[in-house]
Amino acid sequence: MHLTATQRGILALVTGIAVFSIQDVILKRLSGDYPLYQAMVIRSLTAVPLLLIIVRLLDGRLTTITTQNWGWMLARGLLNFVAYTAYYLGLAALPMADTVALFFTAPLFITLAAAVFLGERIGLFNLLALAAGFAGMLMIFNPSASLFEPAALLPVLGALGYALTQLATRVLGRTETTAAMTFWGNLSFLATALVLAAVFGSGGLDGASHPSLAFLTRGWQEMPLRDLLLFMACGFIAAIGLSLLTYAYRVAPSTSVAPFEYSFIIWGVLWGWLFWAQLPTTLAWGGIALLIGAGLLVIRAEAQKEKAAPEGTA
Repeated sequence: MHLTATQRGILALVTGIAVFSIQDVILKRLSGDYPLYQAMVIRSLTAVPLLLIIVRLLDGRLTTITTQNWGWMLARGLLNFVAYTAYYLGLAALPMADTVALFFTAPLFITLAAAVFLGERIGLFNLLALAAGFAGMLMIFNPSASLFEPAALLPVLGALGYALTQLATRVLGRTETTAAMTFWGNLSFLATALVLAAVFGSGGLDGASHPSLAFLTRGWQEMPLRDLLLFMACGFIAAIGLSLLTYAYRVAPSTSVAPFEYSFIIWGVLWGWLFWAQLPTTLAWGGIALLIGAGLLVIRAEAQKEKAAPEGTA
């Protein structure tokens, strides 16, 4: 069966999202035994040769990873590290579906960041999206509940960090290749994880009772071969997942494939139910629906901008 470029892009993105969701399962399952930086060091070291192989296969040469803006590339990678560290620290304490849903406030933060830093206008659709997204976020937080979990702020912080990363990507993408940004981003992950290992690796700050804090400050742990292979699998997942997502946005219009990123929430609900018997509350389901709707409004607004751009420059 012949697939169009858009259909191939959607298939690649949905597959990449499914692959990435497995990494979340691995890290959540092992978050009670190991520190996050240990997982990131092993993952990043595993990903380096894989990324080089993928770049060589896709681009035909390795020179596409070179850059003269290595400082800015590392800074972008650091932002991305902060984003995903906050997300995974939240994942250690929160139901998987809620964590994923709160992280998907990222499109709303991207809209705000683009308005603040790039001077982009916030249109009616984006204003509606911001309002709906804020309401959805509050429904998942459920501040009226007797016990509020502070870790719920972590995936939102992760979403903000991811939004700033995407803003940096938008700027650096004018001069840098996708391969370079991916490779240098992985080096930033490795370098920052090694710094955290130097700070917390001895175990001197171990003993935190909260799952998120323990996942950050726990000392470096000896591990059986099975767990080492699971962490190394995260490196394979990162390399393959990033390649699939890059391919998706390379061959198909972003406005056609971006809505399918929300399939991540489906995997979050499924894995949370299968492995931890966790399902969102009725109120959280409503918040998830609002967040998805808000994200789709942002995507629709971006699609209208793309259609209007050629007319405005004609």
